[in-house]
Amino acid sequence: MIKQGLNVRLLSAGPFVTMVDRFAFAPVLIPIAIDFHAPLGAVAIGATAYYLAYGLAQPLWGFASDRFGRIRVMRLSLAATAAGCALSALAPNLGLLIAARIVDGAAVCAILPTALVYVGDMVPFNARHSVIADVLAAVAIGTAAGSLGGGLFAHYLSWRLVFGLTAVVAAALVVAMRRLPESDIASPPGGPVAQLREAVRRPWARFLILFALPEGAMVLGFLVYFAPALESTGTNPAVAGLVVAAYGAAVLVGTRVVKVLAPRTSAWVPIALGGAMAVVGYLAAAFDQHAAAILFASVMIGGCYAFMHSTMQAWATDIAPEVRGTAAALFVTSAFTGGAIGSGVGALLAQQRHFGDLFLVAVALTVPVVIVAALSRARYPGSTLAVNVGEVAGS
Repeated sequence: MIKQGLNVRLLSAGPFVTMVDRFAFAPVLIPIAIDFHAPLGAVAIGATAYYLAYGLAQPLWGFASDRFGRIRVMRLSLAATAAGCALSALAPNLGLLIAARIVDGAAVCAILPTALVYVGDMVPFNARHSVIADVLAAVAIGTAAGSLGGGLFAHYLSWRLVFGLTAVVAAALVVAMRRLPESDIASPPGGPVAQLREAVRRPWARFLILFALPEGAMVLGFLVYFAPALESTGTNPAVAGLVVAAYGAAVLVGTRVVKVLAPRTSAWVPIALGGAMAVVGYLAAAFDQHAAAILFASVMIGGCYAFMHSTMQAWATDIAPEVRGTAAALFVTSAFTGGAIGSGVGALLAQQRHFGDLFLVAVALTVPVVIVAALSRARYPGSTLAVNVGEVAGS
């Protein structure tokens, strides 16, 4: 039975804030550049730095949640997120804004993975999927709300307000989450070094953690330029945010489809399907940066996230079962480091408004990544996708 005191709606509010924070930045890149009289490429460094901090801080939070408790770590992460968002809202220049985004990325990254691990602690497996579905719904809604809210605030009021409101909500959740009971966990044997050594002991674990670099660049690194590409055609930030918010809707629908598909097919199939969506989506964005094409591309990349990236995350939970949390954290670290590299490479082309070339680079990366991922997952001798994919689709 579900342990007493679990409030799924309250727990889901944390991942909702994570996604609002992560996806509100893309629609406001150009308004920030205008406000600070800075090149778009310089502002995009903030996105790159955010992704890098988001990835690199993951293992530290993972170790902390194993040793000090899930709720304590989520509340600490939310408090630091509130501080990072407040600093972002008040930043008087671009340098301080980028510094604030680094603080924010290193803080907010703990919330969603810790929430999913907490559900695993508190809910038995046969009841877990419905609870995870509620958390993933909050993830998708937060994704759409961040994209849409960032654009609306930037166009009609101020880009600073989206960060200010996120700070207020995060601070309120620090207090509200006191009502959630801490899960009963036993600290893992050995210290962090022993956990890391165990996590990378197997060849498949080393492969997947390293492979997450190009996979993360493909799935996470180029999405941030959809809104700026659309705005470069004269579309205002509000409409651009609305169009890119379709990504969140696609993630919401896609994760539901994956839950039905997973028990009925081999694990490489969703990888291939999601990869094909990414190729088609990036091609559409490469040849046309107007609303219809970017809307289609947003839906396709949302489908890729739901089908391919969730399957890769599920795979990451199986590569080192003795230290599952640490291995998954290393995968996320690698994926977001790849995302930072991808957005950094994209910034060089976005600076010149060469968005078509930028998305062609994404296509060139996506094709070999998908082929290697699908073939490797087909050869992997471990457990099947079905039991895990629904639990990690929002990571």
